[in-house]
Amino acid sequence: MLEIFNFKKKRAQQLHAKAQQLSDEGHDSEALELYSEAITLDPEKSESYYNIGLIYKYRGEWELSLKYNKLANELCPEDEAARWNLAIAATALRSWDIARSAWIQNGIRLDGESGPIEMNFGITPVRLNPNGAGEVVWATRIDPVRARIDSIPFMESGFRHGDIVLHDGAAVGRRQIDEREYPVFNVLQLFEQSGYRTVTAVVELTKDDDLHVLEELLSQGSHVLEDWTVNVRMLCKQCSEGVPHEHHDGEPPTNWISERNLGIAIYGGGSIRTLFDDWQVQTGARLLSLKTLEENLA
Repeated sequence: MLEIFNFKKKRAQQLHAKAQQLSDEGHDSEALELYSEAITLDPEKSESYYNIGLIYKYRGEWELSLKYNKLANELCPEDEAARWNLAIAATALRSWDIARSAWIQNGIRLDGESGPIEMNFGITPVRLNPNGAGEVVWATRIDPVRARIDSIPFMESGFRHGDIVLHDGAAVGRRQIDEREYPVFNVLQLFEQSGYRTVTAVVELTKDDDLHVLEELLSQGSHVLEDWTVNVRMLCKQCSEGVPHEHHDGEPPTNWISERNLGIAIYGGGSIRTLFDDWQVQTGARLLSLKTLEENLA
């Protein structure tokens, strides 16, 4: 009997290793089959349950991810990665009791005893659409894996200022402000859409104060402005997923330029055309174009 037991465990490990290789090569469906075979041979193989849960996490199949990470956690309570992925899946499903329990087991102190976690874990950069264009924006973490977007993402990203996103727990790259580095977390999905919509404008300034006047006018309607001309930095994939070089081809311009590309987060409905008309009269600056993703308003 012992020989049969040892044979099954050895065969399960072989299947697990082959499944890992298949998953690394992008063959997740085949990997899932082998992980399941490994579990049949060795029902206490927690790492196979964990890896199944990991695949379902990146597929966004949260019920299955929760199921397998829960099994992995029960078999190996000391596995921190399984606890994190259990909490991520529970958060995606809004199963707050499970998520809270997992975070507490990970040594994270939380406010309140039940319901959604609404705290301030500080600012963090998050990567939108990590399997596509990979735009990195700044956000405020409201729990260990949810963040509210502070920046104004490009319209094409499908995300908006103020959106709450669910992000992964493992950092992929870093960004630096002054002397401090911040980990970049990949966004897994939109968790809650904000009441903002994105508009882009191209303007011609006469002086920097023109932009300050526009920002003040917009803020009166709870709208938000971001100067993409000076704030946006284009990075290669290697730099984006690491620490950007001090000098990079995508550095924003250092000389003053009059034509600016602006991102504007508009709160609620309605048009801001009249606001821009007033701004041009007040400053002498010019609106060159104004558009949304749906229509060109120029």
